[in-house]
Amino acid sequence: MRISEFRITRFQFARDRVIGDSQVRADDVNIAALELIADTGAVGLGFIQTLFYPLPDQVEIERVFRSEVWPGLEGQPPAGLVHRVGRPRGGNQRAYTLPFHEALQVALWDLAAKEVNLPLHQLLGSRRDKVEAYASGLDYHLSDDEFARFFAHADALGYRAFKIKVGNPDFDWDLNRLNILKQVVRKDALVMIDSNEAWGAKEALVKLTAIRDAGHELLWVEDPILRTDYAGLRMLKDAANWTLINSGEYLDAHGKRLLMEQDATDILNVHGQVTDVMRIGWLAADRGIPVSLGNTFLEVGIHAACALPEVQWLEYSFQNFDHLVDQPVEIKDGWAYAPDRPGHGLVLNETARREWARPHLLPRSELGEAPFNPRVAKAQRAA
Repeated sequence: MRISEFRITRFQFARDRVIGDSQVRADDVNIAALELIADTGAVGLGFIQTLFYPLPDQVEIERVFRSEVWPGLEGQPPAGLVHRVGRPRGGNQRAYTLPFHEALQVALWDLAAKEVNLPLHQLLGSRRDKVEAYASGLDYHLSDDEFARFFAHADALGYRAFKIKVGNPDFDWDLNRLNILKQVVRKDALVMIDSNEAWGAKEALVKLTAIRDAGHELLWVEDPILRTDYAGLRMLKDAANWTLINSGEYLDAHGKRLLMEQDATDILNVHGQVTDVMRIGWLAADRGIPVSLGNTFLEVGIHAACALPEVQWLEYSFQNFDHLVDQPVEIKDGWAYAPDRPGHGLVLNETARREWARPHLLPRSELGEAPFNPRVAKAQRAA
């Protein structure tokens, strides 16, 4: 199998709810589907995503891809590319002009698994086909009523673990959110909080202590302080022994390695770059450090989650992407199930390509209504 061509489809549409945290917010979806096509006709699918600014017109995305990426792909075997080690020195140590990196890894692994006719999680060495999912609201910019409805819906669907955003300058706001959550979810719920680096190290310890004293038990606190404050993270890890520190989300593979070497986290947070995740996951397993799978586009991270021995949790945030593929990852009663189809199991939906493709950049006023999200509708009916 050799890569012979590529296809890019640009999408832009409104979200069904605003998402964000103490530092950022996003109102719209700005993505492009990357399809790598092999000489056998097999297609590997990945998604190029920007959270805060729209992607340029499709012809410009294609131009940049053809210039910066395609020369290293054309005629190459996907199964070799997924394991290739680069030599990042000097000017070669740079990002692409557009965020192709994750889409490339996902699409290449999709092709590699299809070549041997295996689901991706089996190619990666899984011994299971499901992982428990926690409900994540990306909820900082929701009103209290919206927040309550969202997590009540998630609880009705069978989730037993819930992660909320904190880090408001008014700490009473954070405590109020925790109080609301306690009122709308099951009594034995597991609770995680994520401040997205809003706090300093000593501040975080004071606030975590206050949260505990207010009667809230936390499974973990995610990214409480700056990602590279290894000394501060290590201090929190040792001092706040009633909860766990989950960090690493914002670090590349090199930074995650340093984080573990500094003994500065209880749980390592990884996302959707399959090759990077498997490599750093191996190091985490070698050190006995648990791994959590954060948000991955259309939950493609379920494959790495099933393959890595230290993963207990997969994040699910109810984002309205399901219409983009024929069969999204199944999530039922708080468990995410890895597809048993060859590759990662996600195929771009032709109706979505026809009806939701936006080859040209549109102003927000022309985006119209958000796509229908059946999982959220189901949650609303359950509630």
